[in-house]
Amino acid sequence: MNHIKSTLMLGGLLAFSCGVQAAPSHLDSVMQQGQLRVCTTGDYKPYTAKAENGEYSGIDIAMARTLADSLGVKVEWVPTTWKNLMPDMLAGKCDIAMGGISVTLERQKKAFFSTPLDVDGKIPLVRCEDQSKYQTIEQINQSSVRLVEPAGGTNEAFVHAFLPKAQLQLHDNVTIFQELLDKKADVMITDASEALYQQKQKPGLCAVNPTQYMQYGEKAYLLPRDDMTWKLYVDQWLHLAKVTGNYQKVLGQWVAVPEAK
Repeated sequence: MNHIKSTLMLGGLLAFSCGVQAAPSHLDSVMQQGQLRVCTTGDYKPYTAKAENGEYSGIDIAMARTLADSLGVKVEWVPTTWKNLMPDMLAGKCDIAMGGISVTLERQKKAFFSTPLDVDGKIPLVRCEDQSKYQTIEQINQSSVRLVEPAGGTNEAFVHAFLPKAQLQLHDNVTIFQELLDKKADVMITDASEALYQQKQKPGLCAVNPTQYMQYGEKAYLLPRDDMTWKLYVDQWLHLAKVTGNYQKVLGQWVAVPEAK
């Protein structure tokens, strides 16, 4: 009798399992939908910039297009802010977030990161005439120093953690550099890549000790934590982009890339 019951239960389970189809992977869903939803802030050159006409440009914008091409889909840009980046990811608005995103353990708790793009640590960006005044944490962590940062990102987090005595002003990340030039602020803590880019674009601003990071950092792409298949695909696409030189070609359009010897 027990044998008969066991056989019937097993048969029922098999029938149930055959009738239930596995949910498609995130990779399959992107290809089936025919679009890659890319969350990006549009305010962080040279990685992501949004023009007045709504067009996006930058290193990661170009990379997003090559990722979409590899999948045979179109890009759908999803505007976000640094403060809303993670909430938008958790709400399922993004298949990937791109645009100079720093790797942090807090973000890692809630989402996946791709393999790192580059090492990119925090340094001061100041008026060139003031470089000698803002070389160290100790020099900047003073009540008389006016810091300016965009809200909600790793720059603001760095200030709260290491520069609590300084005056902090939160400002949009598009006109923030003019605040320094106009002497409305003294220092911006940012990633070396952005500091060097802005130094090139805005005479009068200088990156302080761009190879001596106040805090080590890495850049990567942010991914939903719902499927390893999707992460593995993005990692392999990025790996191939680097070994074939395609990534370096994109970089070279925005920043100086050393020639291979």
